[in-house]
Order: sequence, then structure tokens, then C-alpha cells
Amino acid sequence: MHRSRLTGALFDVPAEDYGAEIAFWSGALGIPSIPDDDDPDYVRLEGLFSGLEILVQRLGPGAPARMHFDIESDDVEAEVERLEHMGASRVRAMESWWIMRDPAGLLFCVVEVQSPEEFAAEATIWDDEAL
Repeated sequence: MHRSRLTGALFDVPAEDYGAEIAFWSGALGIPSIPDDDDPDYVRLEGLFSGLEILVQRLGPGAPARMHFDIESDDVEAEVERLEHMGASRVRAMESWWIMRDPAGLLFCVVEVQSPEEFAAEATIWDDEAL
């Protein structure tokens, strides 16, 4: 058994558009932008939804602008396997998470638990034996 839930939606933008993207979405949604103290490539758009983070992520050179979702899980590998059975594919292992593609080719990530309180209250329980 493992659990998972949608935890974040990210605007992925090239470095040259990063500041403008932050200013636009912060202004468009009327919410503050909070830089991540641990990683300058992320800014959180604070206060829009409880338990769902909206972030702007700076990408490396040559990467196209896009959006992606993060799914948090208390067992990243079990969640990746569950999603593979549904048609997703692994793209790249990162430090503690996986970048994946859905059946249509869109990127998303499976990450460790990011919001413990919301996760405990809202995560879906999956039966790993059912795979």
C-alpha cells in the first residue's frame, strides 16, 4: 500500500522569461510571489489554494516553456510503477523524484511528500497488490 496526491502545478519557463513570468502570474492572480530560500530556480505563488502549490520554475537553456504537475507520494517508486501500468513512461531519475511522460507525451513529476498535513488528510490510498 502507498498513497499519493496532486501537490503542485508549475509554470516551467526559460531563464530569460523567468522574472516576467513571476510578475505576470503574481499580478494576474493577485497573490504574492515567494522565492524558494533553498533553490533560486523556484518561486511559489502563495495563497491561491490550500495544499496545492503553484510555482514558477526557471529552466535551463533551450528548454521550451510548458506547464507540469507534481504528484507527491509516500513511496515514489511504487507510484511510478502504478503510473507506468496506466501508460506513463519514465524519462529521468532526479535526486529523489522521477520525471515522467503521460500517454500523450506531457511531462509530470513524481516527488516525495511536499505538504505533510495536506497529504495526511487528502492522499489517495493505493493497493500495490492490485498492480
